[in-house]
Amino acid sequence: MTLEEELKSFIIETLELEDITPDDINTDEPLFSEGLGLDSIDALELGMALKKKYNLKMNEDKDENKKYFYSVKTLADFIRSTQNND
Repeated sequence: MTLEEELKSFIIETLELEDITPDDINTDEPLFSEGLGLDSIDALELGMALKKKYNLKMNEDKDENKKYFYSVKTLADFIRSTQNND
């Protein structure tokens, strides 16, 4: 299983998204607004869960974090970059 596939399942499980499967989530599609349609509360919940699972250290810069959380692909790239720096 790729990190992207793992993240899709993790998002669904963490946010208890009903009627959505990993196949329904496009890797490059936005997670918020017009894409998957997540909101700011989902972002907070997902951010906390990702910090715990992947031992992420989030930047204080909200615009920088928005880039990481744009899509499953950008999130996977961010996780890979932080794990390669450890």
